[in-house]
Amino acid sequence: MCRVLVVDDDPDFVEIARLVLATENHEVLSAGDTQLALTLALRERPHIVLLDIMMEGALDGLNLSHQIRSEPTLRHTRVIMVSSIADTPNAQLFPTDEYLPADAWLTKPVAPHVLLKAVNEYCHPDLA
Repeated sequence: MCRVLVVDDDPDFVEIARLVLATENHEVLSAGDTQLALTLALRERPHIVLLDIMMEGALDGLNLSHQIRSEPTLRHTRVIMVSSIADTPNAQLFPTDEYLPADAWLTKPVAPHVLLKAVNEYCHPDLA
């Protein structure tokens, strides 16, 4: 079982992710914005962060992933980006020539079995 922080401003995606992850007894925390997400991550030390890229700002999730990577207490936290940015006008804003701090990428909509496979692949509670 892993502690997973789902960061997305779409409550429907958060609820679906929670239901899917609960089938394998993962503990799910959620945040609808990056400020709350960082607070929760620092306090709860999730094993995995499922992170949307586009929230209030087009690259909020990307900025949060950089913050997570720079925080020593979160060094073992895995980041899985989950986004539909490629299908939006904001795709041109996404940096393609810099380090992108993510362990995996999933494109929305995400099939439940794909989400579970990604989380289970990066679920290593012993590293937390």
